[in-house]
Amino acid sequence: MSSVAVIANSTKTLDGGLPALRKALAERGVRDPQWREVEKSRVAPEEIQQVVENGAELIFIWGGDGMVQRSVDALAGSDVTIAILPAGTANLFASNLGIPRKLEAAVEIGLNGARRKFDVGRINGERFAVMAGVGFDARVIRDATKKLKQRYGRAAYIWAATKNLRMNLFDARIDVDGSTWYEGEASVILFGNVGQAFAGLEVFDDAQTDDGLLEVGVGNPEGILQWGRIFARSKFSSTSKSPFVHLTKGRSVEVTLPRKVLYELDGGRRTKKKTFRVEAEPAAMSICVPTKAV
Repeated sequence: MSSVAVIANSTKTLDGGLPALRKALAERGVRDPQWREVEKSRVAPEEIQQVVENGAELIFIWGGDGMVQRSVDALAGSDVTIAILPAGTANLFASNLGIPRKLEAAVEIGLNGARRKFDVGRINGERFAVMAGVGFDARVIRDATKKLKQRYGRAAYIWAATKNLRMNLFDARIDVDGSTWYEGEASVILFGNVGQAFAGLEVFDDAQTDDGLLEVGVGNPEGILQWGRIFARSKFSSTSKSPFVHLTKGRSVEVTLPRKVLYELDGGRRTKKKTFRVEAEPAAMSICVPTKAV
């Protein structure tokens, strides 16, 4: 079926691996999909462009949040639908959508599940599906190295977070939809398309992926005790109730910092910047989801 394609990060694993994926697709009538394997997610857009030019209408994305982000960045605004096969470490987008880390179930959702239009975010010209962040979370992504994730899995993110709890705050001005919303110190600035971040923390309680808005959050805790209070609120109550957290929603956000700070999107570290332009792109991407999630 030339209308079905697979773009796979060959370094990632899920259940029986890529041979099991070929078998699962064949058993469901997809015996000759366009098949592309890459070793780095950053080269996936080139392969995506080729399979789309060859007629692909449904693309299975095998990998983690980085592969999903690169795919969304390449396909947003098109008529192509993606089906996520969560073979990464965190798989935050898949878990937020209710896509299980089970090969057979994920393939079934891709072929016979529902197709929904989702918003995506865009930061400094690059799209993201889950979250983008400045400061603390970018340092966590930096320190949760590939070697650590291979050895400890998701626990690598917890270790990296603990390492950065004493980071210095930075000054920030944040304009939301043309008006100044926040001016002061921050240790982290988050822009969310979904609610749940790493380690199962619910950062944005009422996030919706189809409201045309991005969640915006600023945290300004200092030290382990204040961070601990935020994590406790997130786990057992609501992040919005923390005195060290400020939340809002908006279609466009501009952030200005006096110095360059590290940022990330969907678990991928990017170079330091002093200014950030963040926007929501409503209903930009068609994604396969479990029927019960519709």
